[in-house]
Amino acid sequence: MSRKFCVGGNWKMNGDKKGIQEIVNFLKAGPLDPNVEVIVGCPAPYLEYSKGLLPASISVSAQNCYKVPKGAFTGEISPAMLKDLGVNWVILGHSERRNVFGEDDQLVAEKTAHALEEGLSVIACIGEKLEEREAGKTEEVVYRQTQAIADKIKDWSKVVIAYEPVWAIGTGKTATPQQAQEVHEKLRAWLKAKVSEKVANETRIIYGGSVTAANCKELAKSGDIDGFLVGGASLKPEFVQIVNARQ
Repeated sequence: MSRKFCVGGNWKMNGDKKGIQEIVNFLKAGPLDPNVEVIVGCPAPYLEYSKGLLPASISVSAQNCYKVPKGAFTGEISPAMLKDLGVNWVILGHSERRNVFGEDDQLVAEKTAHALEEGLSVIACIGEKLEEREAGKTEEVVYRQTQAIADKIKDWSKVVIAYEPVWAIGTGKTATPQQAQEVHEKLRAWLKAKVSEKVANETRIIYGGSVTAANCKELAKSGDIDGFLVGGASLKPEFVQIVNARQ
């Protein structure tokens, strides 16, 4: 089963119209590997603006959305609103949502389920903190986070799992290709045991955590790493090299 390589760029709370135009310029200049699915996660105010500038071959994603269609939830956005803008992707459960804004496994799972019900594709993020890795709890944490999602969803066809070790995000530390591959391989085995062999074979598991032009090619060689979720480097021209990691 060949899984299409997938590279997401998470702009986080960065960017303005001028900066987004510059990102669009280097993405259009590329050239980008046509065999890679490219998705960029834009701040909510710029979703429509970015979508209007980017070529149709690059998908635009929201960085978050809530678990219900509408209501008295000041400051939140719903999957229905994203669909109305023509946005078909959302990043959920990012470590910053979990660790800065206090979202627990249950909420992330509920948001994932609702986004899928509304027809969005979801990049669902999981990953352990440094103290959890050092305590030997990596598997326990990522299995727990994935189980919460598995308990709420039936159809995995629009889910991409992003394994992001929290200790490697924005720190300049990267899991070695061996460390990353090991977790991805175990996650795939977990999916096979707990969900189904089909889901294990077909679900893309992408890696996030200080991915750069310098380390992406080595990471991309691993059999269970199906792409990347890129933070800071997605704001820079080197993102093109990361998209092309398998060329």
